[in-house]
Amino acid sequence: MFKKDNLEVPSDKINTIIGKDTVFTGSINGKGLIRIDGEVEGDIADTGDVIIGENGKAKVELKARNVKIAGLLNGSVDAEGKIELKSTGTAIGSLKTKKLMIEEGAVMSGSIEMQANEQAAGPKPKDKPDQQKSTVETRDK
Repeated sequence: MFKKDNLEVPSDKINTIIGKDTVFTGSINGKGLIRIDGEVEGDIADTGDVIIGENGKAKVELKARNVKIAGLLNGSVDAEGKIELKSTGTAIGSLKTKKLMIEEGAVMSGSIEMQANEQAAGPKPKDKPDQQKSTVETRDK
């Protein structure tokens, strides 16, 4: 029926764990799954996925394939694939992704930029010479 999506991942699938009682400041560059249950401040660049657990606190500039936020994120996320903001999660800052899932109870404060999925968007229509182009720009103040 419905698949329960919890944040439990077998430990043999996780490449890097920032444990509950760990505080890390600096840069992380990785290729696998990173799980944050402690506190991290800095930059994370990962070609794999990043999970911020319920007890995790991340004040980061984060770039990864997919990101799950069940704890606190303060900063920016640039996800190549999907961002999931779980019901226990709080995101303060900017999110940039192709796919976004926000569960009921989650908190988001900041900006969200959704990138078009090139396959789903299809070909762009060509402009006719007699049509005018217009651009609309919005900004939060």
